[in-house]
Amino acid sequence: MSKIKNEAKINEEKVNINRNAIEHRATWTGLTYVEGIKAGLPIEGVIRDAVAKTGAFHGAGYLASTEKPEEVCSFAKAFLPELGLKTFEMDVVKNDAENLEIEFHYCPLLAAWQKLGFDDETCAKLCDNAMDGDRNIAKAMGYDFELGKTIAKGDPICEVNFRKKK
Repeated sequence: MSKIKNEAKINEEKVNINRNAIEHRATWTGLTYVEGIKAGLPIEGVIRDAVAKTGAFHGAGYLASTEKPEEVCSFAKAFLPELGLKTFEMDVVKNDAENLEIEFHYCPLLAAWQKLGFDDETCAKLCDNAMDGDRNIAKAMGYDFELGKTIAKGDPICEVNFRKKK
């Protein structure tokens, strides 16, 4: 039995449309991963590389659109639009010049993998692969990245932290 609890509380039209688009992308990634494993391919490395490049690409965009990239709170303005906050049911725990700490209470990527019937271990692996995008957004911004708890590992929240390099 799965120990993962990933239940959406917000039910709004735009949020649901956004979640469906994210789930669709996660379905592709999840099925690509599973089929690659079945075929004996080194698929995890391929997915990690692609997700990392996606993060670097988007990170460059955030860097270009962030007024004061040396201040993490300036990045937060670009990174956390209202729709994104609602889609992942995020709470911003800390947002200042040096730290952005976010708690996610729902994940549409994980929801897609659960709908596909993936076991907890596969969900956790795919989650960590997906986090390579955020790791590389942080890298592009010149920040450190810290992933704490994750819903995919059975925690009640995901903890995502961007920190100014010391």
